[in-house]
Amino acid sequence: MQVLKISLFFFIATFLAGCSSSGTNNQPITGYNNSLYNQEDLSDSISLMNRDIVDDGNFRVGMLLPLSGEAAKYGQGLKNAALMALDDVKNDNLILQFYDTQSSSSGARVAAENAIDQNARLIIGPLMSNSVKAIKNETTYKNVPVLAFSTDENVLEPQVYSLGLLIDNQINRIITYAAEHNRSKFALLLPDNKTGIAIAKAAIVAAQKNNAKVTRIAFYKPDTTDFTESVKSLTDYKIRNGRLRRVKGLLANPAKNGSVNAQKALKRLDRIQALGDVDFDAVLISESGSRLKSAFAMFGYYDVYAPKVQFLGTSVWENTDLTKETMAKGAWYPALSRVHSEYFSNKYSEIFGEKPYSIFSLAYDAVALSSSLSDKKNNNLNYDLTAPEGYVGINGMFRLFYNGKNEHSLDIVEITENGDKVINPAPKKFSKNLPDNIINDEFFDSDDFQAPRIFGKNTNDAQIAIFGKVLDNQYQYQINNQNSSEEEMEIIRKTLRELNVVIP
Repeated sequence: MQVLKISLFFFIATFLAGCSSSGTNNQPITGYNNSLYNQEDLSDSISLMNRDIVDDGNFRVGMLLPLSGEAAKYGQGLKNAALMALDDVKNDNLILQFYDTQSSSSGARVAAENAIDQNARLIIGPLMSNSVKAIKNETTYKNVPVLAFSTDENVLEPQVYSLGLLIDNQINRIITYAAEHNRSKFALLLPDNKTGIAIAKAAIVAAQKNNAKVTRIAFYKPDTTDFTESVKSLTDYKIRNGRLRRVKGLLANPAKNGSVNAQKALKRLDRIQALGDVDFDAVLISESGSRLKSAFAMFGYYDVYAPKVQFLGTSVWENTDLTKETMAKGAWYPALSRVHSEYFSNKYSEIFGEKPYSIFSLAYDAVALSSSLSDKKNNNLNYDLTAPEGYVGINGMFRLFYNGKNEHSLDIVEITENGDKVINPAPKKFSKNLPDNIINDEFFDSDDFQAPRIFGKNTNDAQIAIFGKVLDNQYQYQINNQNSSEEEMEIIRKTLRELNVVIP
């Protein structure tokens, strides 16, 4: 196992345990090198640096960060985390050189050129996808690997890697965990944008891998705050509500004529909005904040509840307090491993006086990884970067792949009234097999595949975006809004039994 050389207080032994740990500095940190964080000569601008740095044998890493412009707050936080790591690894052979991308593509391009001119063997950053796109031709031509923070898979390629948590990774983790816990039919509530399409693709692949299926997808406008129509369609409310109204209609006359049983039945049925189950047993919601809470509320309004339906999310849920949301209780989402995050968060807060954003920890891991690479005798950095066993970082295990993608070892977190709780810790080692998103771009290879039903978006447009083409008729969802009389009666009988409603 490749090991990041990081001293992490009292848990250092477990954090750095690995197959090649003999060279690790295991001395605990006894204080902070505050002068390191306050140095003015750690330049934010190439104009303050000597362009004629000679190759002195040190391992130089260029950090391309938005230290000015609209993203400066994030750039400064990433720089702070990088300096923390530099303090922790205590590697005299590792030199960080900071370059301001000015929150722009042109600034990133100039920064990359300057970093390469000053003998940077590795580049950490940039933050934004347009900046990564702007530098990758130059860095690839000069054979300088890039560890970017962007999660836009369209800019990734050999030698241009992402450190961020990718959609494929987290969707595969949560779908697989749900499938292992007897969930086999998934619905998706997604924004109608690139992120939504990427989640749909990943969910369909992950479901198939687990012998499950995505039955339906509801798309909504990314800026909406009203999920009424999306959830109404996704849950077949019209059909289920129509069924309820028919049953209540049959009970109306007996109740009016004094039937006590009919009156009791109507009283119970008045508490619900629909009759009958939905055709999925898990639903994934890709939202956060107040909009996530609004989406939860609409599922409750349309009578879709846990545990009959398991609610699932993505890592963005981590930034939303759901402890007081009744509908969210018991819901699951994937998150970066929390096993060492307290150390990072506490130290960052102590030094800089504020809590770090989760993305800042990626800069810490990038610098620690750079320290490990600086000791390698192999001049092929890409070979070492893509070591299949991966590395251990603040965020747990992670590994990089030849095509620029990555895999993080993720926790599964459950929402409880007392706060979020890790119910399935991140695995401590990776499978020898590559993830499906790395080796397999096919969505289906069998005649029994059935495409999900689409709401909120033209079906053909959605299929082209997800599958790259309009699917043949054999794969299309066969809509059957009319059950036979016997099937309909069985649905009614089953649901009324569950509600303890006795029909006279």
